[in-house]
Amino acid sequence: MNLILFGPPGAGKGTQAEILSNRFSIPTISTGNMIREAIKNGTELGKMAKSIIDGGNLLADDIVVAMIKERLAQPDCKNGFILDGFPRTIAQAQALADMGVTIDAAVEISLADEDIVARMSGRRTCPGCGNSYHLKHRRPVVGNLCDKCGSELVIREDDKAETVLERLRVYHERTAPLSEYYEKQGLRRVVQGQEELADTTALMMKAVEDLA
Repeated sequence: MNLILFGPPGAGKGTQAEILSNRFSIPTISTGNMIREAIKNGTELGKMAKSIIDGGNLLADDIVVAMIKERLAQPDCKNGFILDGFPRTIAQAQALADMGVTIDAAVEISLADEDIVARMSGRRTCPGCGNSYHLKHRRPVVGNLCDKCGSELVIREDDKAETVLERLRVYHERTAPLSEYYEKQGLRRVVQGQEELADTTALMMKAVEDLA
């Protein structure tokens, strides 16, 4: 199966992509990881990307799509793949289609903005050992201290409510229109994000079971 996973920040795309990858033995392709790998391997596209990034600029859509096409040509993608974090805009989706990349389904993980804010702003991280906690789902045993090393937990800049709200604004402006784009093509499938990971996973498996 050739899948796209999209949805708002904090909806659990990366986690579900990893579960699908393990279940169906197909690779997850994250654009960020892919760009870093291309640069590390010194491919032509990697060299081009490095010069652009080193210059403080963002990669143009056609470069990112070309890198994805190059990645999808590798043997491990023969039986399918999961695109996590791409496309982010309709222009990117159209570029992907123009390059002949076939998609079986675009799965949208849907979650209300207020649930996203509560989920992400409740996260806490240990600056000492990197352990992660959540004020609702995985509280530390003692106060605001890490169970493992005793360091005081902090909230990452990306998880602060004002940062999350800005990321959501950008998502609704740039990425949310993919819902209608893929709906018109008959490719959109919706998974309603649940409070429990296992419940979201069960819905995800049901959404893609006919593609396996």
